[in-house]
Amino acid sequence: MKKNLTRRHLLQSGALLAAGAAVSRSASAAAPSEETGKPCPIQLGIATYTFRNFTRDRMIAFLKDLRISQINAKDVKDHLPTDPQQEEEALKDYSAAGIKLHAAGAIYFRKDEDEDIRAKFEYCKRAGIGVIVAGDPTPETLPRVEKFVKEYDIRIAIHNHGPEDPVWPSPLDILKLVNKYDPRIGCCIDVGHTARAGTDVVEAIHAAGPRLFNMHIKDLADFKSKERGNTFYN
Repeated sequence: MKKNLTRRHLLQSGALLAAGAAVSRSASAAAPSEETGKPCPIQLGIATYTFRNFTRDRMIAFLKDLRISQINAKDVKDHLPTDPQQEEEALKDYSAAGIKLHAAGAIYFRKDEDEDIRAKFEYCKRAGIGVIVAGDPTPETLPRVEKFVKEYDIRIAIHNHGPEDPVWPSPLDILKLVNKYDPRIGCCIDVGHTARAGTDVVEAIHAAGPRLFNMHIKDLADFKSKERGNTFYN
């Protein structure tokens, strides 16, 4: 794997896919590029796990400073609680700040049970979220998850977690299994974990094609450490 991967190379590769793929289906039109005057196909946002040590109001202030208006929300601190009433309060705060929720997660599917899986889809439906970043569905769980994908029309983006993950270390491992399922089941490519797994990130992006729904992008200070990086998504 090439370890001299540049941001420009990565984003250019992602843009080629995002222009025609499902990545853009739920995202609003991007602001015109200062260089070309044309809308950029990449929707850049923040995974709220990046601000896991900060409350929602502090995080919203940071997002305003960064001029970021889209998030991949997670049930951490008070960012997007699973309790319906608390979730509604969070959604009001985001709406007032002009922040849109592109995805939720990572959300973990630890039970192969309808009731447990439905609760997670309902959580995202209430928030108007179109992509669930799934942290750990087992291959055995995917047929049941697919049933809810079809019912709710919410996409599942399975997140790879690097060499420590016995099931999904690389996006290529995800693609081997999801291609036989509904096209709304695909990948959330975590760039840092993909690099640590020894997979060429750009090749993985091209391999995922229209099943690439979300990306988590890290600036890794150390390719051997999963902790030394910040998480974003596009």
